[in-house]
Amino acid sequence: MTDRLRYMDFIGSVHFSAEDEVFYGKIEGINDLVTFEGTTVSKLKSAFKEAVLDYIEICKEAGKEVFKSFKGSFNVRVNPELHSQAFELAMLEGKTLNQFVKEAIEQRVQDR
Repeated sequence: MTDRLRYMDFIGSVHFSAEDEVFYGKIEGINDLVTFEGTTVSKLKSAFKEAVLDYIEICKEAGKEVFKSFKGSFNVRVNPELHSQAFELAMLEGKTLNQFVKEAIEQRVQDR
């Protein structure tokens, strides 16, 4: 099970507030905070689509990029044993740890 919605190239997180009896979420992967909510799953999906379309229009009017830009580097935190094992495998394959991790991510993305 996943708590995510997809529309066009956008992903929305999904949560539920028992206190307010409402589903709510936000558009992920953008530089702004755009939220949506609904009292049913159907209303939540509609609100998400509407939020996406509104956001695209606002970005177009403001002349700004729709999606967050990524610089291509990030820190990954793993336990020391996994770090050691990954390093060892990378060395045995004649690769840097960075190459090893990059290839592992590429393979995972390709397999989805």
